[in-house]
Amino acid sequence: MLEKVVFLDRDGVINRDSPDYVKTWEEFEFLPGSLDAISLLTRNSFTILIITNQSIIGRGMIAPETLARTHRLMSETIAAHGGKIEEIFFCPHTPEEKCMCRKPAPGLVFKARDRHGIDLSHTFFIGDSVKDIECARNAGCGRSILVKTGNGQAAAKTLSDRGTPPDYLADNLLDAVNRMLRSPLP
Repeated sequence: MLEKVVFLDRDGVINRDSPDYVKTWEEFEFLPGSLDAISLLTRNSFTILIITNQSIIGRGMIAPETLARTHRLMSETIAAHGGKIEEIFFCPHTPEEKCMCRKPAPGLVFKARDRHGIDLSHTFFIGDSVKDIECARNAGCGRSILVKTGNGQAAAKTLSDRGTPPDYLADNLLDAVNRMLRSPLP
């Protein structure tokens, strides 16, 4: 059974998001501090799992092989900076397909739980959207952290207006990781 697990969203948390989608490795740009944050998680013995919606496949905008290349190069770059991504779980479906793996549905988190033997109540989930925080809650993750990068500013307001704020609000992924390390789960 894995201990010290963190789920990370990809676009808007690790890399810059784009209204036109991040379709290739050439369009992928790490956010400031994200490589340091992932390295810090790795040095502190966290297992890092990425949970990401990638409807660009279902929309026919890219081939699965293109996404696989982006994820391989992202993971290699992270490793070169001292970090390690254990596994990447992605949903290729469009919102209209109403699948159980597209966030805010918890399907991908449950798949990770089943594959790795994770007690979800002892996990962190870091994201930049309402869907990420809702996914964390729907899955029963221990703590949810919303970063202000990506869609985080708008998501913070929406969640506050609904009375369902995340457990923590952080400036970026590095700030989120530092908060996690100061406030570990029991």
